[in-house]
Amino acid sequence: MHTLHLKKPLAFFDLETTGVNITRDRIVEISVVKALPNGEIEIRTRRVNPEMPIPLESSLIHGIYDEDVKDAPTFKMFAKNLATFLEGCDLAGFNSNRFDIPMLVEEFLRVGVEFDIKNRRTVDAQRIYHMMEPRNLSAAYKFYCDKSLTDAHSAEADTIATFEVLQGQIARYQGMKVIDSHGKELGTVENDVAALHALTASKLIDFAGRMVYNEKGEEVFNFGKHNGKRVADVLKNEPSFYDWLMKSEFPLDTKRKLTEIKLRALTQR
Repeated sequence: MHTLHLKKPLAFFDLETTGVNITRDRIVEISVVKALPNGEIEIRTRRVNPEMPIPLESSLIHGIYDEDVKDAPTFKMFAKNLATFLEGCDLAGFNSNRFDIPMLVEEFLRVGVEFDIKNRRTVDAQRIYHMMEPRNLSAAYKFYCDKSLTDAHSAEADTIATFEVLQGQIARYQGMKVIDSHGKELGTVENDVAALHALTASKLIDFAGRMVYNEKGEEVFNFGKHNGKRVADVLKNEPSFYDWLMKSEFPLDTKRKLTEIKLRALTQR
């Protein structure tokens, strides 16, 4: 039973996928919890053969490997049944408006199964979370310092508050390990600027984050069609990409850092 007031079924769902690219990646598992107006709940969970290899970095997150789905049905095999199960339902999830719903719609379109969301309401619990529990300076000041930021967006008040917030963070977390969403240990919070830099900025190459260091410490692009590719390799194999970026509306800092990498590569030949 549930406590939601519903006029039509509300289908909560979550997808595990081969990655986060809506057009390129595929579903490997889907779970739907359908809440009915009478208070009943129906749950369906199914593994899916994505018809492509699951990258190791994705498997390490959701625990689903190629071997686990090799005998599972493809999305096409049960798409019509799934569409029928979701018929007349509004949709809900966590970050669902930005990821799960677009991914699901793409899968339906790919196999030619009608799944129209025009007449469905969509509820994203993550949006409510972010609206009700803001992650801004005022919220941080209240959380770490138990004070209200009365002159928010006054440069001096914001600066003093940030100074106090960092001290509050050190007092609360010193000695604690930081774990990322993949379960990897990033480091430890220490009362040391070098350690704090390593936690908060060491992977960035340019301030816009268009280039970052990968796990091997190599410079890779962090956007677009070359996302994850080594910068030096792209500059060598597709010189026109450098010209395109330099003529486009990217920050001057990004262009400067890219030029530095290009010049370094030239001198190493």
